[in-house]
Amino acid sequence: MATGILGRKIGMTRLYDEQGRNVPVTVIQAGPCQISQVKSADSDGYEAIQIAFDDMKARNSTFPLIGHDAKAGIAPKRYHREVRVGDGESANYELGQELTVEVFADVKFVDVTGTSKGKGFQGTMKRHNFKGQLASHGVERKHRSPGSIGGHANNAGKSGKIKKGKRMSGHMGQERVTVRSLPVVGIDKERNLLLVKGAVPGPKQGLLMVRESVRLYKRKAKLAKAS
Repeated sequence: MATGILGRKIGMTRLYDEQGRNVPVTVIQAGPCQISQVKSADSDGYEAIQIAFDDMKARNSTFPLIGHDAKAGIAPKRYHREVRVGDGESANYELGQELTVEVFADVKFVDVTGTSKGKGFQGTMKRHNFKGQLASHGVERKHRSPGSIGGHANNAGKSGKIKKGKRMSGHMGQERVTVRSLPVVGIDKERNLLLVKGAVPGPKQGLLMVRESVRLYKRKAKLAKAS
């Protein structure tokens, strides 16, 4: 089965593990999703499946999406994402097939992708963790100032433009963020709930993409193989 699924962030809570330790966990409603398209190497050049999540009224969708989902024999869905599968594995899937949280039954670590909370226009201290100017006697009221930027023009020294990538004030948050290698604490198959250790990006009810971890550190890789 494809170890990738769409879901929503429900919130955070705490659980006691087998050693009696208090573990902070995030509760994710993982699916159920349905397969809306199957891609093969012969027709598309690579192997993948497209999963659809969250029913919506047809009047709120578009005709292309309604027709796309109708070909798979499913109701109009709000979100569609693609998950790559191994060579020849696309033949194991069919249109309309349902994917639930059970795809993570044997998975120990997952990568969670979401959109971080938007924080609007912020200064450099909050946005880039600058320490600010000195707060001692004699310093004018520029304690949260980023400092001089005029000397950071181009290398030729002939332009007043700031170099690209200069850390300054600006829009913060509302970005695609991936948190890697979160341990799977538990699965509730009846309610399609996935419990992972630690925090995940985004607000409550935010859309999340959960996949099996693709890269693990030595300690976690050893735990994954032992299971």
